[in-house]
This record gives sequence, structure tokens and C-alpha cells, in this order.
Amino acid sequence: MKLYYTRHGETVWNHRDVVCGRTDIPLTEKGQQQALELAAQAEAAGIDVIIASPLIRAQQTAQAVSDRIGVPILTEPLLIEQCFGDFEGCDRHNPQYLDYKRNFFRRFPGGGESLVMVAQRAYSLIEKVKREHAGHTVLLVGHGAFGRVFRTWFLDTPNAQFDQWYLKNCQMVEFELEE
Repeated sequence: MKLYYTRHGETVWNHRDVVCGRTDIPLTEKGQQQALELAAQAEAAGIDVIIASPLIRAQQTAQAVSDRIGVPILTEPLLIEQCFGDFEGCDRHNPQYLDYKRNFFRRFPGGGESLVMVAQRAYSLIEKVKREHAGHTVLLVGHGAFGRVFRTWFLDTPNAQFDQWYLKNCQMVEFELEE
């Protein structure tokens, strides 16, 4: 089955290059335009299931796709972005943040998640999609950090290269999921 993953459209915090995580902020005007462009790509790909994170930026992005192709949005809590705890709102190049980001088993302080915790959610979501949407072409509308982990199900990624992969806003990546 075809499985597509995309990151939500641009937010103010993306534009400012700060860590967003679970902070729930809407799309910018540019982000809304990116979502409309994504909708055209989704239509061409034959998407017949849309699953989105509950955060507003993902919901707004998914809504643009839904409006174009007439498919309802399924909201999935497993798809929510990684919680970065105390680092939400900090500069993305903060050395302490980058250190936590490279340590897969280390939870971000202030109630944050480790990458392994995100992997547990991502891999559970993939199994759930296989069970519940077999034979369909599915679009997952999520987030950058979650997407980086999600991608490891399909591609072996050495730890040293893991944080080098970056998904642009509304970039749609195709995966083949064996049923």
C-alpha cells in the first residue's frame, strides 16, 4: 500500500527557527498557501485516507487537503509531535537542545519525550495504519521530529545521520508499506 507522510505548513515559530514541539500554534499565511499546494499533490497521488495529528497546524494543513479531495480527516493522537519539554520556544541551534536531540534514550527535561518514546508511537501508528487501512492510499499529516523517526521504519538510518534528515513544510514523502 502507498503511504505518504507530510509535515504541516509553516508556522511563526518555524519562520523564527525555534523549537515548537507540542506548543499548539496555527499556520502562517505562507503555511496556508503551502497546504493548498500540498492538496494538489495529494489529489494527484490518489489519497483516499487522511490521518492528522491533533495539533492545529497539522489539522489546518489536513483541512486544505480534505477540502480539495473530499476525504474526511481522521485525527490520530499517536501522530502528535515530540514533546521537547523546557526546550519548546528555544532557538533550534541551542547547544543543549541539540545534545538532547542526539541522545535517543534521553528525555527532554520538563516532561519531554525521548526519541525512543517517539519511535514507539510512530511504529505503533504504522502497524495501526496497516491493520485499519489496508488497500488504501494514506496521507499522514504530522510534524518534523515525528517524521524523522517515522522514516526509520522504512530506511535504516545510522545514529550519526539521523538528525541530518530534514522534512520541509508540506513536503510529501512516499513510502511503500507491505500489507
